[in-house]
Amino acid sequence: MIRSFIGHHIKRPSFRRLISSTGACHAEFCDTVDHAIRDIKDGDKLLVGGFGLCGIPEFLIDGLQQKGVKNLTCVSNNAGVDDFGLGLLLQNKQVKRMISSYVGENAEFERQFLTGELEVELTPQGTLAERIRAGGAGVPAFYTPTGYGTLIHRGGSPIKYNNDGTVAITSQPREERVFNGRNYIMEEAITGDFALVKAYKADEAGNLVFRQSANNFNQPMATAGNITIAEVEEVVPVGAIPPEDVHVPCIFVDRVLQRSGHQKRIEKLTLLKEDPGKKLSDSPRDRIIRRAALEFTDGMFANLGIGIPMMAANYISGITVTLQSENGILGLGPFPREGQQDPDLINAGKQTVTVLPGSSLFSSDTSFGMIRGGHVDLTMLGGLQVSARGDLANWMIPGKMVKGMGGAMDLVGSAGTTVVVTMEHTARGAHKILPECTLPLTGTQVVDKIITEKCVFNIVKDVGLVLAEIAEGETIDSIRGATSASFEVSPGLKPLEQIKV
Repeated sequence: MIRSFIGHHIKRPSFRRLISSTGACHAEFCDTVDHAIRDIKDGDKLLVGGFGLCGIPEFLIDGLQQKGVKNLTCVSNNAGVDDFGLGLLLQNKQVKRMISSYVGENAEFERQFLTGELEVELTPQGTLAERIRAGGAGVPAFYTPTGYGTLIHRGGSPIKYNNDGTVAITSQPREERVFNGRNYIMEEAITGDFALVKAYKADEAGNLVFRQSANNFNQPMATAGNITIAEVEEVVPVGAIPPEDVHVPCIFVDRVLQRSGHQKRIEKLTLLKEDPGKKLSDSPRDRIIRRAALEFTDGMFANLGIGIPMMAANYISGITVTLQSENGILGLGPFPREGQQDPDLINAGKQTVTVLPGSSLFSSDTSFGMIRGGHVDLTMLGGLQVSARGDLANWMIPGKMVKGMGGAMDLVGSAGTTVVVTMEHTARGAHKILPECTLPLTGTQVVDKIITEKCVFNIVKDVGLVLAEIAEGETIDSIRGATSASFEVSPGLKPLEQIKV
C-alpha cells in the first residue's frame, strides 16, 4: 500500500551552517521581539512550548498579541489561562484552531469552543508529543495503542460547533492495524511554520538547555518548526554548556531572543501543610483515599491523577514508591514549603512540587515513552463513568463540559500497567458504573479495579465486575441498587479495607 503524507518535511541546516569554520552552528540572535517574529503572518501554524504556564515563551506570545496576526493554528498542550500565555491570543480572537490535549481551567478557551468561535482538535497528550517528535525526526506517521476504540480512533469528535450547539466539523477516523495481537491506530506527524520555545540558557552557537520541568513540550517542538525561535533567560559563551548537557542541539535553532524579567506565573501554588496531622474523616472522599492508599506496593512506579489519587500518596509509609508525572518528572517529592516554590517545577496537575534525590527530569515525549512502553506499574485516576467490561469515560460531556483527555488516554492504554479508578459511586443520584458508558470513552476494556466509598470492584476478563470488598453499612442489595451494571460476588468478599493513619 502506498500512502501520501502531505505537508511533512525534514528540517535541514542552512548553507551558512554547513560551511562554518568552527564546526559549530550559529543561530541568529535578535535584539527585539518584533525582529524575532518579523515573518510570522496571518494563517501560520505555530508550535508553542510549555505545559500550563510552565516554560511558555511569554515575551514571544506578547509580541504576537501586539502584532495582531490572525487565523493562527496553535499547537500547544493547552492554552494558558484567560489573561496570560496563549489565553491572550484567544481573547483577541487571533487563533482559528487549537491542537491541544487539555482545555483545563481556561474558561475562555472552553467558551469559544462550545459556542463555535474556535476550532479545537483535541489530541491525547502523549500522542501529541509523539506526533511533534515524529515531525521533527522526519517520520510522517506512526502507530500507537492510545485512543483505540474511542472517538480518536472512530472519528466524530467535535472540532467545531455551530452557533446552535450542533457539530459543524468532526474528526476523521484513524487507520487501524494489529501488531502482535494488539490493536493500534495510525497518527500523522505534526510540524509547524514556526516553533516558539522557552529555554533557560542558550550558548552563542544556539544550543539550548531547559530548567527543571520547563522542558516539557519545548524540546520536541524545537525540532519540528520550519523556523525555531527560542526565548531564553541567559546567553553564555560557546563551551560554557558541556556538550552532554545540551538538550536541543543548535542545528534545530534558527533564532534566539534573550529576555529578563519573565513573570513565570504559578497557576496552582500548592504548599506543604505544616500540620499534616489532620485526621481523615469517614466522608465518602476520605474513605476512598484510605482504601486507595493500599494499592501501593514496595518498589513500584506509579502515575497518580489529581485529587483523590494524589492525596492517597500522602499515606505511603514503610515502602518505596516512585511517582511519575507525565509532564516530565520521575521521582516526585512533597509539595514545597512557603518560599521554596519554583515556577519551573510543577506536576501534571500544574501544582508546585519538589523532587527527591535520585529523581530525573525530561521532555514530554520521553515521559510518554515510559508510559506507553509499559514501564509505569500503576495508574490511578478519576472517572465519570466505568462500564461492566472496564471501559472508562472521564474527559468530556458533549456540548456541556470539555476539559480534554490530557494524558489519560495514554496512561490507560498502556499494556502491563494496572489501572485503578477512584470515584464516588454515584453523582447526585446518577449511576456511574454502567453496562455501557454513555459518555465519550477514554479507553476500552482498560480498567482493572474500581474503588468507591461503598465497595471495591475487580474487573475480570471474560467475567466483568466482581464485588471484592464492601463498606460497613452496605449490603449486596444496596450495592446493586446503586450500580446499573450487573456483577458477581467474590466468594472471598470482605469488608472494605482502610489504611491505618
